[in-house]
Amino acid sequence: MALGRETPRQRMIGILYLVLLALLALNVPDSILDAFKNINNSLETSKSNVNTAVQQLFAAFESTKLKEEPARAKPIYDKAKKAQAIIGELNQYISSLKEEFVKQGGGYDEEKGDLAQRENEDISPNLMINQKKGAILKDKINATRTKLLALLTPEEQKLVSFSLEAKNPEKSVNGKKTWEEINFGSGTPLTAAMTILTKIQVDAQNAESDMVKIILGKMDQAVVNLDKFAAVAVAPTSYLVQGQPYKAEVFLTASDSKSAPAISVNGSALQIVDGKGVYSVPTNREGIFTWTGVIKVKQTDGSYKEYRTPQQTYQVARPSAVVSPDKMNVLYIGVNNPISVSAPGTPTDKVRVSMSGGSISSAGGGKYNVKVSSPGTARISVSAEVAPGKVQTLSSTEFRVKRIPDPIAKFAGKTGGSMATVALKAQRALFAKLDNFDFDATFKVTKFTMIIAKPRADAIVLSTSGGQLSSSMSSALNGITPGTRVIFDNIVAVGPDGTPRQLNAVALTAN
Repeated sequence: MALGRETPRQRMIGILYLVLLALLALNVPDSILDAFKNINNSLETSKSNVNTAVQQLFAAFESTKLKEEPARAKPIYDKAKKAQAIIGELNQYISSLKEEFVKQGGGYDEEKGDLAQRENEDISPNLMINQKKGAILKDKINATRTKLLALLTPEEQKLVSFSLEAKNPEKSVNGKKTWEEINFGSGTPLTAAMTILTKIQVDAQNAESDMVKIILGKMDQAVVNLDKFAAVAVAPTSYLVQGQPYKAEVFLTASDSKSAPAISVNGSALQIVDGKGVYSVPTNREGIFTWTGVIKVKQTDGSYKEYRTPQQTYQVARPSAVVSPDKMNVLYIGVNNPISVSAPGTPTDKVRVSMSGGSISSAGGGKYNVKVSSPGTARISVSAEVAPGKVQTLSSTEFRVKRIPDPIAKFAGKTGGSMATVALKAQRALFAKLDNFDFDATFKVTKFTMIIAKPRADAIVLSTSGGQLSSSMSSALNGITPGTRVIFDNIVAVGPDGTPRQLNAVALTAN
């Protein structure tokens, strides 16, 4: 609007401009504003999770490396803290911008769960463009990126890929030529601007996480004098069938090309291959057995350092097998019933599964699909090849066989009650839903009757085949008024087992 005394025409133009701005604000749908609010909430959660993870990294470093090797760990720790402080400065500035948004946006509306003036499109451009705080933010983002990268070596810089960067576009976007105009310029609702600030904070937190991981990770890089070995014992299984050998690997989690560790178990030396010792003993007796591995590593000063594995335990038992249903303690007719078969200590390819009262097929990895056709019982038997040419029966399990439960008829997702007249008219089909059932079983409606009872009028009764409303049903439904009763009866549906099911009636009242 013009400065000084305004003519009536100028005042009219000013009023029309304000009305136009109001209309533009009204044109932002609540669904879009809600979407920005939801994204902002998700970003806030992500920011909090990343921050927690970073604090845990520092806490773990402080309780271990900083106490065990303070001379080496302190410079590394201080550099990681410096990276955290650099991010903290940027985060503090963004938080001050958010506080200004909240202040100018009238605070938070508890009912909306968002800024009171979240649809306002003037606050962000005025603060970030007119007052040039967007340009200041852009400079701070890029300066933060430069400071972080300066803490890393050229090789380490290749390991990071920060999304924390503010660059002007190569070509203008809808007439906007700068980073701040694109993110905070005209037409940006306040809630969207707030979400953009939160996204920048998440980028900053992720950059901090990457930096801290790289810097603190330097403590785990190999040094000439390896003094942080951890002894590890790995056994393919701790439960075996009698007659099968027990094997385990005993090795170091870190090694030096110059080191030649000596590995023994219960005083007996093991043969070393690629830094690993393989421990193998026969299992001729049933029972529980224990052992401990000892690893001796020659240090750079010629002395030896000894590492012991935690005590290992394994059990030798008679052959056995377990068959368990994956979902329920019954088998259902007409669907694939997934089961798991395990024979502890026996390789999967040596297990044989068969059944009576149905059919069974392998799905790989100890998983099977069972199909049954009639109610009653079915029996699943498991055997295994325990030695070349020797097959032994491990177990035989009986299961109950039942029909799939009846589904529930629903119209517009409801089984009864009241419904808006407009919503009733918009529906075109009746469905049979099987709620709270763990199997993938689909039912189709094959026929039903629709009764329309208007107040003070004769009832209309129509029948059809299938689940879709017939044309006459749709016409009759389009003529209902509030107070009309719409009833679906004589509903029949067929499921995977092919058996017709008589379903519940659905009675709805238009309102």
